[in-house]
Amino acid sequence: MIEKARPTNALSGGYDPGSQTLAVDSKNVVMRFGASVALRGIDFQSETGKIHALIGANGAGKSTFLGIIAGRLRPTSGDVAIFGRPYDFGSPRHARQLGIAAIYQELTIVPAMSTQANVFLGQSIARAGLLAQRQMRDEFLFLCKRFGVSIPPDIAAGRLAIADQQMLEIMRGVRSGARLLLFDEPTASLAPPECEALFRTMRELRGEGVTMMFVSHKLEEVLEIADVVTVFRDGRVAVHGPRPQWNKNELVRAMIGRDLRTEAPRRKATSSAATDQPILSVRSLSIPGVLHEIHLDIRRGEIVGLGGLVGSGRTSLLRSLAGLEPHSRGELLIEGKKVSWPQTPAHALAAGISLVPEDRKTQGLVLSMTAASNIIMTDFSLVSKLGVLSAKAVARRAREVARRFGFDETRLSSLVRNLSGGNQQKVLLSKWGYRQPKVLLVDEPTRGIDIGAKQEILSTLRQMADGGLGILIVSSELEEVVTACDRVLVLAEGRIVAGLDHSISQVRVEDILRAVFNVAPQ
Repeated sequence: MIEKARPTNALSGGYDPGSQTLAVDSKNVVMRFGASVALRGIDFQSETGKIHALIGANGAGKSTFLGIIAGRLRPTSGDVAIFGRPYDFGSPRHARQLGIAAIYQELTIVPAMSTQANVFLGQSIARAGLLAQRQMRDEFLFLCKRFGVSIPPDIAAGRLAIADQQMLEIMRGVRSGARLLLFDEPTASLAPPECEALFRTMRELRGEGVTMMFVSHKLEEVLEIADVVTVFRDGRVAVHGPRPQWNKNELVRAMIGRDLRTEAPRRKATSSAATDQPILSVRSLSIPGVLHEIHLDIRRGEIVGLGGLVGSGRTSLLRSLAGLEPHSRGELLIEGKKVSWPQTPAHALAAGISLVPEDRKTQGLVLSMTAASNIIMTDFSLVSKLGVLSAKAVARRAREVARRFGFDETRLSSLVRNLSGGNQQKVLLSKWGYRQPKVLLVDEPTRGIDIGAKQEILSTLRQMADGGLGILIVSSELEEVVTACDRVLVLAEGRIVAGLDHSISQVRVEDILRAVFNVAPQ
Protein backbone atom coordinates (compact mmCIF):
# COMPACT_ATOMS: atom_id res chain seq x y z
CA MET A 1 0.00 0.00 0.00
CA ILE A 2 1.23 3.46 -0.88
CA GLU A 3 2.58 5.61 1.91
CA LYS A 4 0.33 8.65 2.11
CA ALA A 5 1.74 12.14 2.48
CA ARG A 6 -0.58 13.89 4.91
CA PRO A 7 -0.63 17.67 5.30
CA THR A 8 2.19 18.50 7.70
CA ASN A 9 -0.05 20.24 10.21
CA ALA A 10 -3.20 18.15 9.79
CA LEU A 11 -2.52 16.25 13.00
CA SER A 12 -0.71 18.95 14.92
CA GLY A 13 -0.89 19.46 18.67
CA GLY A 14 -1.46 15.78 19.45
CA TYR A 15 -4.83 15.95 17.70
CA ASP A 16 -6.06 12.52 16.60
CA PRO A 17 -9.11 12.55 14.31
CA GLY A 18 -9.60 8.85 14.88
CA SER A 19 -10.46 9.58 18.52
CA GLN A 20 -13.55 11.57 17.55
CA THR A 21 -16.91 9.86 17.02
CA LEU A 22 -18.10 12.47 14.52
CA ALA A 23 -16.06 13.54 11.52
CA VAL A 24 -18.61 16.27 10.67
CA ASP A 25 -21.13 17.86 13.00
CA SER A 26 -23.15 20.78 11.62
CA LYS A 27 -25.88 22.73 13.38
CA ASN A 28 -28.44 25.03 11.75
CA VAL A 29 -26.33 25.85 8.67
CA VAL A 30 -28.00 28.44 6.44
CA MET A 31 -26.70 29.52 3.03
CA ARG A 32 -28.09 32.42 0.99
CA PHE A 33 -27.03 33.62 -2.45
CA GLY A 34 -28.64 37.03 -2.61
CA ALA A 35 -32.40 36.50 -2.39
CA SER A 36 -32.04 32.78 -3.06
CA VAL A 37 -31.85 30.40 -0.08
CA ALA A 38 -29.80 27.29 -0.82
CA LEU A 39 -29.66 25.78 2.69
CA ARG A 40 -32.37 26.23 5.30
CA GLY A 41 -30.91 25.16 8.64
CA ILE A 42 -28.94 21.97 8.04
CA ASP A 43 -28.29 19.67 11.00
CA PHE A 44 -25.99 16.91 9.85
CA GLN A 45 -23.64 14.38 11.43
CA SER A 46 -21.23 11.96 9.80
CA GLU A 47 -19.45 9.30 11.84
CA THR A 48 -15.74 8.65 11.36
CA GLY A 49 -14.77 5.72 9.16
CA LYS A 50 -18.07 5.71 7.27
CA ILE A 51 -19.02 6.31 3.63
CA HIS A 52 -21.84 8.85 3.72
CA ALA A 53 -23.88 9.57 0.57
CA LEU A 54 -25.69 12.88 0.00
CA ILE A 55 -28.46 12.68 -2.58
CA GLY A 56 -31.26 14.92 -3.72
CA ALA A 57 -32.75 16.68 -6.73
CA ASN A 58 -30.74 19.40 -8.44
CA GLY A 59 -30.90 22.54 -6.34
CA ALA A 60 -31.64 20.57 -3.16
CA GLY A 61 -28.48 21.93 -1.49
CA LYS A 62 -26.22 18.88 -1.28
CA SER A 63 -23.33 20.28 -3.36
CA THR A 64 -23.60 23.62 -1.57
CA PHE A 65 -23.27 21.85 1.76
CA LEU A 66 -20.30 19.85 0.47
CA GLY A 67 -18.72 23.13 -0.67
CA ILE A 68 -19.01 24.51 2.87
CA ILE A 69 -17.32 21.44 4.35
CA ALA A 70 -14.61 21.69 1.67
CA GLY A 71 -13.85 25.28 2.66
CA ARG A 72 -14.99 26.78 -0.64
CA LEU A 73 -18.05 28.54 0.75
CA ARG A 74 -18.79 30.52 3.88
CA PRO A 75 -22.35 29.95 5.14
CA THR A 76 -24.65 32.80 6.08
CA SER A 77 -25.05 31.34 9.57
CA GLY A 78 -24.61 28.13 11.55
CA ASP A 79 -21.78 26.10 13.06
CA VAL A 80 -19.68 23.17 11.87
CA ALA A 81 -17.17 21.06 13.77
CA ILE A 82 -14.66 18.81 11.98
CA PHE A 83 -13.37 15.95 14.12
CA GLY A 84 -14.52 17.92 17.15
CA ARG A 85 -12.79 21.17 16.16
CA PRO A 86 -14.66 24.39 15.22
CA TYR A 87 -14.36 25.08 11.52
CA ASP A 88 -12.98 28.29 9.99
CA PHE A 89 -15.48 28.78 7.16
CA GLY A 90 -14.40 29.71 3.66
CA SER A 91 -10.77 28.65 4.14
CA PRO A 92 -9.53 25.75 1.96
CA ARG A 93 -6.20 26.03 3.79
CA HIS A 94 -7.88 25.39 7.14
CA ALA A 95 -9.73 22.49 5.54
CA ARG A 96 -6.43 20.92 4.50
CA GLN A 97 -5.01 21.48 7.99
CA LEU A 98 -7.94 19.56 9.44
CA GLY A 99 -7.28 16.69 7.02
CA ILE A 100 -9.99 17.42 4.42
CA ALA A 101 -9.51 16.83 0.69
CA ALA A 102 -12.18 17.43 -1.97
CA ILE A 103 -12.63 15.94 -5.43
CA TYR A 104 -14.96 18.18 -7.39
CA GLN A 105 -17.25 17.55 -10.32
CA GLU A 106 -15.94 20.86 -11.71
CA LEU A 107 -12.42 19.77 -12.54
CA THR A 108 -9.52 21.68 -10.96
CA ILE A 109 -6.91 20.22 -13.28
CA VAL A 110 -4.22 22.63 -14.54
CA PRO A 111 -4.34 21.82 -18.29
CA ALA A 112 -0.80 22.95 -19.16
CA MET A 113 0.87 20.96 -16.36
CA SER A 114 1.79 17.31 -16.69
CA THR A 115 -0.49 14.61 -15.36
CA GLN A 116 2.03 13.73 -12.66
CA ALA A 117 2.40 17.36 -11.59
CA ASN A 118 -1.37 17.65 -11.27
CA VAL A 119 -1.56 14.66 -8.93
CA PHE A 120 1.17 16.13 -6.71
CA LEU A 121 -0.12 19.71 -6.94
CA GLY A 122 0.33 21.26 -3.49
CA GLN A 123 1.89 18.08 -2.09
CA SER A 124 5.18 17.65 -3.92
CA ILE A 125 7.91 15.45 -2.45
CA ALA A 126 11.27 17.17 -2.02
CA ARG A 127 14.67 16.38 -0.55
CA ALA A 128 17.27 19.04 0.22
CA GLY A 129 15.16 21.55 -1.64
CA LEU A 130 14.97 19.43 -4.82
CA LEU A 131 11.91 17.64 -6.14
CA ALA A 132 12.10 13.86 -5.69
CA GLN A 133 11.01 13.16 -9.26
CA ARG A 134 11.71 9.42 -9.18
CA GLN A 135 9.68 8.86 -6.01
CA MET A 136 6.81 10.93 -7.36
CA ARG A 137 6.93 8.97 -10.63
CA ASP A 138 6.82 5.66 -8.73
CA GLU A 139 3.85 6.82 -6.63
CA PHE A 140 2.06 8.14 -9.72
CA LEU A 141 2.43 4.81 -11.52
CA PHE A 142 1.34 2.96 -8.39
CA LEU A 143 -1.81 5.07 -8.18
CA CYS A 144 -2.54 4.42 -11.85
CA LYS A 145 -2.24 0.70 -11.20
CA ARG A 146 -4.41 0.96 -8.09
CA PHE A 147 -7.19 2.61 -10.09
CA GLY A 148 -6.76 0.45 -13.16
CA VAL A 149 -5.91 3.28 -15.58
CA SER A 150 -3.07 3.86 -17.99
CA ILE A 151 -2.17 7.56 -17.96
CA PRO A 152 1.25 8.73 -19.18
CA PRO A 153 2.92 10.80 -16.46
CA ASP A 154 4.50 13.42 -18.71
CA ILE A 155 1.77 14.61 -21.09
CA ALA A 156 -0.19 17.80 -20.50
CA ALA A 157 -3.31 17.03 -18.43
CA GLY A 158 -5.42 19.15 -20.78
CA ARG A 159 -4.88 16.59 -23.54
CA LEU A 160 -6.68 13.87 -21.59
CA ALA A 161 -10.31 12.90 -21.94
CA ILE A 162 -12.62 14.18 -19.20
CA ALA A 163 -12.74 10.70 -17.64
CA ASP A 164 -8.96 10.56 -17.25
CA GLN A 165 -8.86 14.11 -15.88
CA GLN A 166 -11.44 13.01 -13.30
CA MET A 167 -9.17 10.10 -12.33
CA LEU A 168 -6.29 12.56 -11.78
CA GLU A 169 -8.51 14.49 -9.36
CA ILE A 170 -9.35 11.31 -7.47
CA MET A 171 -5.72 10.17 -7.39
CA ARG A 172 -4.67 13.57 -5.99
CA GLY A 173 -7.29 13.40 -3.25
CA VAL A 174 -6.45 9.83 -2.24
CA ARG A 175 -2.72 10.53 -2.32
CA SER A 176 -3.11 13.50 0.05
CA GLY A 177 -3.64 11.17 3.03
CA ALA A 178 -6.70 13.17 4.13
CA ARG A 179 -8.90 11.72 6.87
CA LEU A 180 -12.06 13.23 5.38
CA LEU A 181 -12.52 12.84 1.62
CA LEU A 182 -15.31 14.71 -0.16
CA PHE A 183 -16.46 13.50 -3.59
CA ASP A 184 -18.82 15.52 -5.79
CA GLU A 185 -20.14 13.21 -8.54
CA PRO A 186 -16.87 11.21 -8.66
CA THR A 187 -18.07 8.72 -11.28
CA ALA A 188 -19.91 11.12 -13.60
CA SER A 189 -17.41 10.54 -16.42
CA LEU A 190 -16.00 7.14 -15.48
CA ALA A 191 -16.49 3.83 -17.27
CA PRO A 192 -17.58 0.76 -15.24
CA PRO A 193 -14.05 -0.64 -14.70
CA GLU A 194 -12.86 2.74 -13.37
CA CYS A 195 -15.90 2.96 -11.07
CA GLU A 196 -15.15 -0.49 -9.70
CA ALA A 197 -11.54 0.50 -9.01
CA LEU A 198 -12.68 3.66 -7.23
CA PHE A 199 -15.14 1.75 -5.05
CA ARG A 200 -12.52 -0.84 -4.20
CA THR A 201 -10.17 1.91 -3.07
CA MET A 202 -12.94 3.63 -1.09
CA ARG A 203 -13.58 0.40 0.80
CA GLU A 204 -9.85 0.06 1.53
CA LEU A 205 -9.73 3.63 2.83
CA ARG A 206 -12.78 3.01 5.01
CA GLY A 207 -10.94 0.06 6.51
CA GLU A 208 -8.11 2.47 7.39
CA GLY A 209 -10.53 4.77 9.23
CA VAL A 210 -10.96 7.39 6.48
CA THR A 211 -14.35 9.12 6.41
CA MET A 212 -15.90 9.80 3.01
CA MET A 213 -18.84 11.96 1.97
CA PHE A 214 -20.00 11.85 -1.61
CA VAL A 215 -22.70 13.42 -3.76
CA SER A 216 -24.09 11.21 -6.51
CA HIS A 217 -27.12 11.01 -8.76
CA LYS A 218 -26.44 7.37 -9.58
CA LEU A 219 -28.65 5.62 -7.09
CA GLU A 220 -27.32 2.15 -7.89
CA GLU A 221 -23.88 3.37 -6.79
CA VAL A 222 -25.29 4.87 -3.61
CA LEU A 223 -26.89 1.56 -2.69
CA GLU A 224 -23.67 -0.30 -3.51
CA ILE A 225 -21.06 1.76 -1.65
CA ALA A 226 -22.70 3.93 1.04
CA ASP A 227 -22.97 3.07 4.73
CA VAL A 228 -25.35 5.97 5.44
CA VAL A 229 -27.60 8.02 3.14
CA THR A 230 -28.83 11.58 3.73
CA VAL A 231 -31.52 12.94 1.42
CA PHE A 232 -31.63 16.71 0.79
CA ARG A 233 -34.82 18.34 -0.46
CA ASP A 234 -35.48 22.06 -0.95
CA GLY A 235 -32.44 23.09 1.06
CA ARG A 236 -33.26 20.87 4.04
CA VAL A 237 -32.36 17.42 5.28
CA ALA A 238 -35.48 15.46 4.38
CA VAL A 239 -34.44 12.14 5.91
CA HIS A 240 -31.33 10.11 6.65
CA GLY A 241 -30.63 6.56 7.64
CA PRO A 242 -28.35 3.52 7.26
CA ARG A 243 -28.04 1.85 3.88
CA PRO A 244 -30.08 -1.30 4.74
CA GLN A 245 -33.28 0.72 5.10
CA TRP A 246 -33.15 1.99 1.50
CA ASN A 247 -34.00 0.72 -1.96
CA LYS A 248 -34.11 2.68 -5.21
CA ASN A 249 -37.83 3.43 -5.06
CA GLU A 250 -37.56 4.72 -1.50
CA LEU A 251 -34.62 6.94 -2.44
CA VAL A 252 -36.53 8.45 -5.36
CA ARG A 253 -39.62 9.01 -3.24
CA ALA A 254 -37.54 10.74 -0.56
CA MET A 255 -35.73 12.91 -3.12
CA ILE A 256 -38.71 14.26 -5.03
CA GLY A 257 -41.54 13.61 -2.60
CA ARG A 258 -43.41 11.36 -4.99
CA ASP A 259 -43.02 8.29 -7.21
CA LEU A 260 -41.17 8.84 -10.48
CA ARG A 261 -42.89 8.27 -13.79
CA THR A 262 -40.82 5.65 -15.54
CA GLU A 263 -42.08 5.64 -19.11
CA ALA A 264 -39.36 6.15 -21.69
CA PRO A 265 -39.46 9.33 -23.78
CA ARG A 266 -38.52 7.44 -26.94
CA ARG A 267 -40.62 8.22 -30.04
CA LYS A 268 -42.64 5.40 -31.54
CA ALA A 269 -41.37 4.15 -34.87
CA THR A 270 -44.62 5.26 -36.56
CA SER A 271 -44.13 8.94 -35.63
CA SER A 272 -44.59 11.28 -38.58
CA ALA A 273 -41.75 13.51 -37.36
CA ALA A 274 -39.04 11.38 -38.97
CA THR A 275 -38.46 11.51 -42.74
CA ASP A 276 -36.58 9.17 -45.05
CA GLN A 277 -34.31 11.98 -46.27
CA PRO A 278 -31.24 12.23 -43.98
CA ILE A 279 -30.77 15.72 -42.62
CA LEU A 280 -27.10 14.82 -42.03
CA SER A 281 -24.98 12.21 -43.77
CA VAL A 282 -21.36 11.37 -42.94
CA ARG A 283 -19.15 9.25 -45.17
CA SER A 284 -15.60 8.03 -44.47
CA LEU A 285 -14.98 10.21 -41.43
CA SER A 286 -11.48 9.58 -40.08
CA ILE A 287 -9.16 11.09 -37.49
CA PRO A 288 -5.70 9.52 -37.51
CA GLY A 289 -5.41 7.07 -34.62
CA VAL A 290 -8.89 7.91 -33.30
CA LEU A 291 -11.71 7.31 -35.82
CA HIS A 292 -11.69 5.03 -38.85
CA GLU A 293 -14.07 5.23 -41.84
CA ILE A 294 -17.20 6.30 -39.99
CA HIS A 295 -20.48 6.29 -41.94
CA LEU A 296 -23.75 7.50 -40.43
CA ASP A 297 -27.07 9.15 -41.27
CA ILE A 298 -29.41 11.18 -39.08
CA ARG A 299 -32.94 11.95 -40.18
CA ARG A 300 -35.13 14.87 -39.26
CA GLY A 301 -37.12 14.03 -36.14
CA GLU A 302 -34.75 11.24 -35.11
CA ILE A 303 -32.52 10.76 -32.05
CA VAL A 304 -29.50 8.58 -32.73
CA GLY A 305 -27.30 7.39 -29.87
CA LEU A 306 -23.61 6.54 -29.89
CA GLY A 307 -23.06 3.55 -27.63
CA GLY A 308 -19.66 2.41 -26.42
CA LEU A 309 -17.14 2.69 -23.63
CA VAL A 310 -14.80 5.51 -22.66
CA GLY A 311 -12.07 5.78 -25.30
CA SER A 312 -14.18 4.36 -28.13
CA GLY A 313 -14.15 7.67 -30.02
CA ARG A 314 -17.70 8.85 -29.27
CA THR A 315 -16.80 12.36 -28.09
CA SER A 316 -14.20 12.74 -30.85
CA LEU A 317 -16.92 12.02 -33.40
CA LEU A 318 -19.13 14.77 -31.98
CA ARG A 319 -16.22 17.19 -31.78
CA SER A 320 -15.30 16.45 -35.37
CA LEU A 321 -18.80 17.27 -36.62
CA ALA A 322 -18.73 20.44 -34.49
CA GLY A 323 -15.51 21.69 -36.12
CA LEU A 324 -13.31 21.03 -33.10
CA GLU A 325 -11.02 18.36 -34.57
CA PRO A 326 -8.81 20.00 -37.22
CA HIS A 327 -7.28 16.68 -38.29
CA SER A 328 -10.64 15.09 -39.16
CA ARG A 329 -11.42 14.27 -42.77
CA GLY A 330 -14.55 12.99 -44.44
CA GLU A 331 -17.56 13.79 -46.58
CA LEU A 332 -20.51 15.69 -45.11
CA LEU A 333 -23.96 16.23 -46.59
CA ILE A 334 -26.63 18.46 -45.06
CA GLU A 335 -30.12 17.78 -46.42
CA GLY A 336 -28.53 15.95 -49.35
CA LYS A 337 -26.20 18.82 -50.26
CA LYS A 338 -22.47 18.31 -49.94
CA VAL A 339 -20.72 20.87 -47.73
CA SER A 340 -17.05 21.24 -46.81
CA TRP A 341 -15.98 19.49 -43.63
CA PRO A 342 -16.22 22.02 -40.75
CA GLN A 343 -12.81 23.04 -39.47
CA THR A 344 -14.11 25.49 -36.86
CA PRO A 345 -17.26 25.73 -34.71
CA ALA A 346 -18.30 28.76 -36.78
CA HIS A 347 -18.20 26.64 -39.95
CA ALA A 348 -20.26 23.93 -38.26
CA LEU A 349 -22.82 26.45 -37.03
CA ALA A 350 -23.09 27.94 -40.52
CA ALA A 351 -23.93 24.44 -41.78
CA GLY A 352 -26.63 24.11 -39.11
CA ILE A 353 -24.72 21.92 -36.63
CA SER A 354 -24.56 22.82 -32.91
CA LEU A 355 -22.87 21.07 -29.99
CA VAL A 356 -24.01 20.71 -26.38
CA PRO A 357 -20.60 19.84 -24.85
CA GLU A 358 -19.90 17.42 -22.03
CA ASP A 359 -18.38 20.12 -19.82
CA ARG A 360 -21.17 22.70 -19.72
CA LYS A 361 -19.41 24.92 -17.19
CA THR A 362 -16.25 25.63 -19.17
CA GLN A 363 -17.30 24.90 -22.76
CA GLY A 364 -21.02 25.57 -23.01
CA LEU A 365 -21.98 28.45 -20.71
CA VAL A 366 -20.64 31.77 -19.51
CA LEU A 367 -21.05 31.38 -15.76
CA SER A 368 -20.66 35.09 -15.00
CA MET A 369 -23.61 36.00 -17.25
CA THR A 370 -27.32 35.64 -16.60
CA ALA A 371 -29.43 32.78 -17.88
CA ALA A 372 -31.17 35.15 -20.31
CA SER A 373 -27.87 36.41 -21.72
CA ASN A 374 -26.61 32.86 -22.21
CA ILE A 375 -29.76 31.93 -24.11
CA ILE A 376 -29.69 34.80 -26.60
CA MET A 377 -25.92 34.97 -27.14
CA THR A 378 -26.01 32.54 -30.09
CA ASP A 379 -27.80 35.11 -32.28
CA PHE A 380 -27.87 38.75 -31.18
CA SER A 381 -29.48 39.81 -34.47
CA LEU A 382 -32.86 38.52 -33.27
CA VAL A 383 -32.87 40.88 -30.27
CA SER A 384 -31.12 43.97 -31.60
CA LYS A 385 -31.74 46.85 -33.95
CA LEU A 386 -28.95 48.68 -35.77
CA GLY A 387 -26.46 46.80 -33.62
CA VAL A 388 -28.02 47.83 -30.30
CA LEU A 389 -29.52 45.19 -28.02
CA SER A 390 -33.14 45.69 -26.98
CA ALA A 391 -33.64 44.79 -23.31
CA LYS A 392 -37.36 44.20 -23.98
CA ALA A 393 -36.61 41.90 -26.91
CA VAL A 394 -34.01 39.97 -24.88
CA ALA A 395 -36.47 39.47 -22.02
CA ARG A 396 -39.31 38.49 -24.33
CA ARG A 397 -37.37 36.00 -26.44
CA ALA A 398 -35.62 34.49 -23.40
CA ARG A 399 -39.00 33.99 -21.66
CA GLU A 400 -40.46 32.30 -24.75
CA VAL A 401 -37.58 29.86 -25.02
CA ALA A 402 -37.38 29.23 -21.26
CA ARG A 403 -41.03 28.17 -21.16
CA ARG A 404 -40.49 25.67 -23.96
CA PHE A 405 -37.55 24.07 -22.19
CA GLY A 406 -39.02 23.90 -18.70
CA PHE A 407 -36.75 26.56 -17.22
CA ASP A 408 -38.29 28.79 -14.53
CA GLU A 409 -38.57 32.17 -16.26
CA THR A 410 -38.36 33.97 -12.91
CA ARG A 411 -34.72 32.85 -12.75
CA LEU A 412 -33.68 34.29 -16.11
CA SER A 413 -31.91 37.14 -14.31
CA SER A 414 -29.89 34.72 -12.12
CA LEU A 415 -26.21 34.22 -12.82
CA VAL A 416 -25.69 30.80 -14.40
CA ARG A 417 -22.99 29.92 -11.84
CA ASN A 418 -25.66 30.00 -9.11
CA LEU A 419 -27.98 27.54 -10.89
CA SER A 420 -28.13 23.81 -10.24
CA GLY A 421 -26.67 21.38 -12.78
CA GLY A 422 -30.11 20.51 -14.13
CA ASN A 423 -31.06 24.15 -14.63
CA GLN A 424 -27.71 24.90 -16.25
CA GLN A 425 -28.37 22.09 -18.72
CA LYS A 426 -31.81 23.52 -19.46
CA VAL A 427 -30.21 26.90 -20.18
CA LEU A 428 -27.72 25.21 -22.52
CA LEU A 429 -30.50 23.43 -24.42
CA SER A 430 -32.54 26.65 -24.48
CA LYS A 431 -29.56 28.41 -26.02
CA TRP A 432 -29.67 26.12 -29.03
CA GLY A 433 -33.46 25.98 -29.09
CA TYR A 434 -33.31 29.75 -29.55
CA ARG A 435 -30.77 29.41 -32.40
CA GLN A 436 -32.69 26.51 -34.03
CA PRO A 437 -29.95 24.49 -35.77
CA LYS A 438 -30.69 21.57 -38.09
CA VAL A 439 -28.62 19.04 -36.17
CA LEU A 440 -27.89 19.02 -32.44
CA LEU A 441 -24.94 17.08 -31.04
CA VAL A 442 -25.35 16.32 -27.33
CA ASP A 443 -22.44 14.98 -25.25
CA GLU A 444 -23.49 13.50 -21.86
CA PRO A 445 -26.87 15.31 -21.66
CA THR A 446 -27.58 14.29 -18.06
CA ARG A 447 -24.09 14.32 -16.53
CA GLY A 448 -24.33 15.49 -12.91
CA ILE A 449 -28.12 15.80 -13.01
CA ASP A 450 -30.57 14.23 -10.58
CA ILE A 451 -32.96 11.48 -11.59
CA GLY A 452 -36.01 13.77 -11.83
CA ALA A 453 -34.25 16.39 -13.96
CA LYS A 454 -32.83 13.63 -16.19
CA GLN A 455 -36.34 12.68 -17.27
CA GLU A 456 -37.11 16.33 -18.02
CA ILE A 457 -33.95 16.76 -20.11
CA LEU A 458 -34.57 13.58 -22.11
CA SER A 459 -38.20 14.55 -22.69
CA THR A 460 -37.04 17.99 -23.85
CA LEU A 461 -34.69 16.37 -26.37
CA ARG A 462 -37.58 14.28 -27.65
CA GLN A 463 -39.70 17.42 -28.07
CA MET A 464 -36.86 19.07 -29.99
CA ALA A 465 -36.66 16.06 -32.30
CA ASP A 466 -40.43 16.03 -32.79
CA GLY A 467 -40.06 19.65 -33.87
CA GLY A 468 -37.90 18.51 -36.78
CA LEU A 469 -34.40 18.50 -35.34
CA GLY A 470 -31.94 15.68 -35.93
CA ILE A 471 -30.11 14.75 -32.70
CA LEU A 472 -26.96 12.71 -32.05
CA ILE A 473 -26.36 11.77 -28.39
CA VAL A 474 -23.37 10.40 -26.49
CA SER A 475 -23.99 9.11 -22.96
CA SER A 476 -21.93 6.94 -20.63
CA GLU A 477 -25.19 5.67 -19.13
CA LEU A 478 -26.08 2.98 -21.63
CA GLU A 479 -29.55 2.55 -20.15
CA GLU A 480 -30.14 6.18 -21.08
CA VAL A 481 -28.98 5.53 -24.63
CA VAL A 482 -31.39 2.65 -25.20
CA THR A 483 -34.39 4.46 -23.69
CA ALA A 484 -33.88 7.91 -25.22
CA CYS A 485 -32.78 7.02 -28.76
CA ASP A 486 -34.50 5.63 -31.84
CA ARG A 487 -31.34 3.99 -33.13
CA VAL A 488 -27.98 3.19 -31.55
CA LEU A 489 -24.65 3.07 -33.37
CA VAL A 490 -22.08 1.14 -31.35
CA LEU A 491 -18.47 2.33 -31.42
CA ALA A 492 -15.43 0.31 -30.40
CA GLU A 493 -11.83 1.37 -30.98
CA GLY A 494 -12.87 4.18 -33.29
CA ARG A 495 -15.10 2.08 -35.56
CA ILE A 496 -18.85 1.56 -35.80
CA VAL A 497 -19.24 -2.15 -35.06
CA ALA A 498 -23.03 -2.39 -34.96
CA GLY A 499 -26.24 -0.55 -35.71
CA LEU A 500 -29.25 -1.26 -33.47
CA ASP A 501 -32.74 -0.08 -34.38
CA HIS A 502 -35.77 0.00 -32.06
CA SER A 503 -38.11 -0.21 -35.05
CA ILE A 504 -36.70 -3.67 -35.83
CA SER A 505 -36.34 -5.05 -32.31
CA GLN A 506 -36.12 -3.70 -28.76
CA VAL A 507 -32.57 -2.54 -28.07
CA ARG A 508 -31.09 -3.52 -24.70
CA VAL A 509 -27.94 -2.53 -22.83
CA GLU A 510 -26.59 -6.05 -23.20
CA ASP A 511 -26.92 -5.71 -26.99
CA ILE A 512 -24.54 -2.74 -26.91
CA LEU A 513 -22.06 -4.53 -24.66
CA ARG A 514 -22.12 -7.67 -26.81
CA ALA A 515 -21.32 -5.54 -29.86
CA VAL A 516 -18.53 -3.70 -28.02
CA PHE A 517 -16.88 -6.91 -26.86
CA ASN A 518 -17.85 -8.95 -29.96
CA VAL A 519 -19.70 -11.54 -27.90
CA ALA A 520 -22.43 -13.59 -29.56
CA PRO A 521 -25.85 -13.88 -27.83
CA GLN A 522 -26.22 -16.94 -25.62
